[in-house]
Amino acid sequence: MQDKQQRTYWQANLRLIATLLIIWFVVPILGGIVFVDFFNQFRLGGYKLGFWIAQQGAIYLFVVLIFVYAFKMNKLDDEYGDQA
Repeated sequence: MQDKQQRTYWQANLRLIATLLIIWFVVPILGGIVFVDFFNQFRLGGYKLGFWIAQQGAIYLFVVLIFVYAFKMNKLDDEYGDQA
């Protein structure tokens, strides 16, 4: 039973990592490259929004995703108990 619980825990961890990496990849690509012309109609801090997303937004998103990962992993650890 312990082995199955560890496998389930690890699969949940990998799903979380994959989801966050996909978000980190897709948001800057869509915002900074694909839809850049649309976003450049707007300004943020004096810069065109598409440029800002590509230059600064990806970095801020990465930091936010770190905190999301830590929060979600704490919940996952509480749910499955100590897996070490």
